[in-house]
Amino acid sequence: MTTRTLVRRVVLCAGIACLCGSSLAEAATAPLYLDPSQPTEVRIDDLLSRMTLAEKIGQINMPCVYEGRLGRDVPGKTEGCKKFTLGQSEPGVGPGGGFFTLANTILLEGPGQQAKFFNELQQLAMKQTRLGVPLLQTEEGTHGMMCSLGTIFPEGLGLGSMWNLDLVRDIYGAAAKEARAVGIHELCTLVVEPIRDPRLGRNQEAFSEDPFFCGRMAETMVGAIQGHDLKSPEHVVSVLCHYPGQSQPVSGLERGAMEISERTLRSVFLVPWMAGIKKAGALGVMATYPAIDGVPTHASEWILTKILREEMGFDGLVLSEGGGIGTLLYEGLARNDQEAGALALKAGVDVGISYESAYMQAMAKSIEQGLVPESLLDRTVRRILKTKFRLGLFENPSVDVTRAQRVVHNEEHQKLALQAAREGIVLLKNKGNLLPLSKDVDSIAVIGPNADHAKNQMGDYVSHTVLQHVVTILEGIKATVSPQTKVEYVKGCAVVGTGHNEIAKAQEAAKRAKVAIVVVGENEWGSPNKTGTDGEGYDVATLELTGLQLDLVQAVYETGTPTVVVLVNGRPLAVRWVVENVPALVEAWLPGEKGGQAVAEILFGDCNPSGRLSITVPRHAGQLPVYYNCKPSKTYWLGQGWGKPYADLESAPLYEFGYGLSYTEFEYGNLKIDPATTGTGGTVRVSAEVKNKGNRPGAEVVHLYLHDVIGTVVTPVKELRGFEKVQLDPGQTKTVRFTVTPEQMALLNRHLEWVVEPGIFEILVGHSSKDIRLKGTFEVVSR
Repeated sequence: MTTRTLVRRVVLCAGIACLCGSSLAEAATAPLYLDPSQPTEVRIDDLLSRMTLAEKIGQINMPCVYEGRLGRDVPGKTEGCKKFTLGQSEPGVGPGGGFFTLANTILLEGPGQQAKFFNELQQLAMKQTRLGVPLLQTEEGTHGMMCSLGTIFPEGLGLGSMWNLDLVRDIYGAAAKEARAVGIHELCTLVVEPIRDPRLGRNQEAFSEDPFFCGRMAETMVGAIQGHDLKSPEHVVSVLCHYPGQSQPVSGLERGAMEISERTLRSVFLVPWMAGIKKAGALGVMATYPAIDGVPTHASEWILTKILREEMGFDGLVLSEGGGIGTLLYEGLARNDQEAGALALKAGVDVGISYESAYMQAMAKSIEQGLVPESLLDRTVRRILKTKFRLGLFENPSVDVTRAQRVVHNEEHQKLALQAAREGIVLLKNKGNLLPLSKDVDSIAVIGPNADHAKNQMGDYVSHTVLQHVVTILEGIKATVSPQTKVEYVKGCAVVGTGHNEIAKAQEAAKRAKVAIVVVGENEWGSPNKTGTDGEGYDVATLELTGLQLDLVQAVYETGTPTVVVLVNGRPLAVRWVVENVPALVEAWLPGEKGGQAVAEILFGDCNPSGRLSITVPRHAGQLPVYYNCKPSKTYWLGQGWGKPYADLESAPLYEFGYGLSYTEFEYGNLKIDPATTGTGGTVRVSAEVKNKGNRPGAEVVHLYLHDVIGTVVTPVKELRGFEKVQLDPGQTKTVRFTVTPEQMALLNRHLEWVVEPGIFEILVGHSSKDIRLKGTFEVVSR
């Protein structure tokens, strides 16, 4: 369009406005940023040009509402959120950009209240502030929207052990629908990094030890949560955590430094991020706490800008961790908040989620003094505004309260929670086919601290106020057995400590019963007595059962009553004695709100277990790291070559990656690899047949592993490169097909470049990383 044409159109529009009335005249003079017909960049430029320094600083602050500066109780915080929205809380900080975990902190009555208050805040922001910029609301979504009545799905390894990406897609799609329905725009703490040290309590929130597996999870979650149109009432921004990783800290400690090489960073930790960002287009990440190779992530321009934005093409928002900017103070990179804020802004942290001066008055002071270019602040404000425009918040900031009440925790989502719990439970041992139990058994002793403990089976990052009923394992058993079955319950002991000791009582109950079910494991974070053993901030030095739990199991077992142990836990536990002695062992993980029903269905045969371990279970913490995709030196010295185990302990783990039993059996055959020879840019098709040779329907998880036999650098002994969960009726055979791509064949060479090298590759197909049923090879040649 020429300048002359543009002028003519403006004049014409002005003339029409004069003739048609004042409303059109007002429309003609509306700022460009309020005109939805304008390109997004034009709208951002226009809005940014109108903003004062205080208004810009307001936008980069979206504090967690549990922060004391916003109020000390629910009424105080409610008023504090309104003041922050209007820019009346802090001198020099204009209207706030949004909030983090607001609903979970103060909106405890369910979706109706949540939607109404979010609407009220949006009206304040858009009608009572100078520029009318809408708020961006962020909430946790680790395993469901973390608000009162949000559906609570299994967490972490409970979802990973499903090995079912279609179900993962449905679960996170449901979480996104619930979030957007009440007025939330970002779901956070989607932990895609691989679990490299299970002692770290926060690893409870992650899905697997394997980078490829985590990458598939990342792609699936982002697609489900963000969809293709963020203006849709069913989608929100995916905030992947914790970039670029924190799951292999020194000593397994929360916020411990990640002392890893760039090779490890790129070949292990960045793999899921490449999948979630470069492939799936995630628009949010949260910067991790730890220092990576000596530089805290919140101050690392290399990690937050060069790798994230330039290499991966990230085009979204980087959120700080809670108090994350403060890491630059205790790590010794900054002397004060002003220096810390300047370092974080330069590195690429866009949003402060804590009430930190570094991104408030200290930032204003740095810019006013010329210590920080205002252009850096403009850069991050631009990104925030772009996200708000992408979400369509300037046009549709409010939500339908009635719809929110209809969507959140609906019947379909509850069914998803039950199915997820069913598929994530792993049967680890079943000596003599003790399981499934008969529903008509005369009597059952249900024993253990986690048998009737709702909170312990939900996991961390659930709402402070859980409004829905959570089915405990005791309840699930009672609802499943026949009315004639006598069910006796004894807690036995607590998860931690020795103060609660009913072991003798539990032993007597077991003697009276035909079968004993002992439910032990871990204690959730945030318990009233602050004695959590798992979850964020609850790291462990060992992986053993705590308190009197092992004594309890041993006492029950010694009665001679057939005993089943059920584990409720967020990390793999080193339960050597249980594995060596008790005939049946079930890993329930953190099965969520329907977990008790799902466990009962597995125990009594209504559901055939199909969960498979997405992490290796060690014998002892001293074996760590124990992940399956180790380097050849470990397998050589502990088995294949030297053949000498540890002097004091067998070297093999309790259970390998991918392990899990079923109530039926599967056999593999007819491996085909095509072509047998390909170029460095070629693909290879692999197929195999799987048959259910038992008399029960069941699901098998078929694994495809790849091994580069000879390389210019050391590569793992095997690496997962495909998986598929196959449902089979008795006697049924299905063909499973995989495609091995150049990306999956590539290694990170000595120059830290991803390349496919000519040579022989082994194809390994089977039930687990150890139980390989079919083997073959193909060759890559230079051409």
